[in-house]
Amino acid sequence: QVQLVESGGGLAQPGGSLRLSCAASGFTFSEYAMTWARQAPGKGLEWVSGIFEDGSYTYYADSVKGRFTISRDNAKNTVCLQMSSLKPEDTGVYFCNIDPRPITVDGTDYWGQGTQVTVSS
Repeated sequence: QVQLVESGGGLAQPGGSLRLSCAASGFTFSEYAMTWARQAPGKGLEWVSGIFEDGSYTYYADSVKGRFTISRDNAKNTVCLQMSSLKPEDTGVYFCNIDPRPITVDGTDYWGQGTQVTVSS
């Protein structure tokens, strides 16, 4: 059964850091590039970062480049997002999924519950 479980979010002050984790199961994790996306309040889903299947290449949205680092551990079926120098505009619900399209279950896009990140003074 496919599962994507995001964790690690919380409240951070501007300039602070958070580390998000995504635990994946129900599919062959090492065969897929992975991505993080976020949804800010009242906004659509925004792609944030991605990583190749073997971790050999990473890529980032311009808005987070130099501040966020994506990584993966295929032995543990996890992908992480280390977020530093946080800004209020980083606020949102963060989701992980396969890249570039969401994984499907019975013909329907599957998403985990996401993890809330709030950056505020």
